[in-house]
Amino acid sequence: MSATAKKRSKRSIAAGLYPVLAIAAFFLIWEGAVRALHIPSYLLPMPSDIFGEIYQNAGVLVHHGQATLLVILASFITSVLLGVPLALLISFSPFARRMIYPLIVFSQMIPKIAIAPLFVIWFGFGFVPKLLIAVLISFFAVVIQSIVGFTSLRPQPIRVAQSMGATRLDLFFKVRLPHALPNIFAGLKMAMASSAIGAIVGEFIASQQGLGYLVLVANGQMDTKLAFAGMLILSVMGIVLYFIVELAERMMTGWRTAQRG
Repeated sequence: MSATAKKRSKRSIAAGLYPVLAIAAFFLIWEGAVRALHIPSYLLPMPSDIFGEIYQNAGVLVHHGQATLLVILASFITSVLLGVPLALLISFSPFARRMIYPLIVFSQMIPKIAIAPLFVIWFGFGFVPKLLIAVLISFFAVVIQSIVGFTSLRPQPIRVAQSMGATRLDLFFKVRLPHALPNIFAGLKMAMASSAIGAIVGEFIASQQGLGYLVLVANGQMDTKLAFAGMLILSVMGIVLYFIVELAERMMTGWRTAQRG
C-alpha cells in the first residue's frame, strides 16, 4: 500500500471514529449530569434507562420503526423522482421557470402543520397522508439544489465538448450531469433528513402506528423513557440513512476527490 493510500485510510478511520467518540462523550455527560443533579426520570431519563427501555420494548419499537422507515424511504424516493425532473424542466425551459417555479416556492410557504389535517380529511388515516406531508416537506431541497447544479455550469466546457462533436445527450450525460451531481446529492441529503421530519409530522397527525405515533402516545402517558427511546431509534435511523446517501455520493463523485488529490 502506497503512502498516499495509507494516509487516506487513516483519514477515513479518523473520520468515522470522531463522530462515535463525540456521541459517546455526549451520552456520558448526559448520564453524569442526570445522576449528579438528581433529575427525576420522568423529566429527563438517563441514557442507561433509555437503552434498558429499548431492550425491554424491542418488539414494539421494531414494529413502529418499520412503519416509519417505510414512510421515510417512500418519501425520499418520491422526492427524487419528482424533484430532479422538475429541476431539469425549470433549468432548461424559460416557460417552466416562469410558471412552475413560483408554484413550487408557494407550496413551501404553506404551513405543513396547517395543511396536514386537510390530508386526513381527504385521504383518511393511513399511509397516503403521511407520504404527502413528508414529500411536501422534503422535495423542495432536491429541486433547488438540482437547479443550482444544472444552471451553474460555465459555458467553456460546453463549447469545448460541442467543438469535439458532442451531441445533446453527450453534453447532458458527460458534462452537465457530472457537474450537477454534487449539488444534486446535497439536495438528496437534505431531502433524507427532511423525509424523516416529514414522516414524524405525518405520524403525529395522521397515523396509528410509527415512531411519531409511539412518541405521541408515550408523552400522553408521561412515559418519558419510552418517548426518548422512540426518538433515539428515529435519530439512529435518520443518521444511517443520511450516511448511506453520503456513501453513494462518494462512490458517484469520487473523481472530484481524485482530481483534488
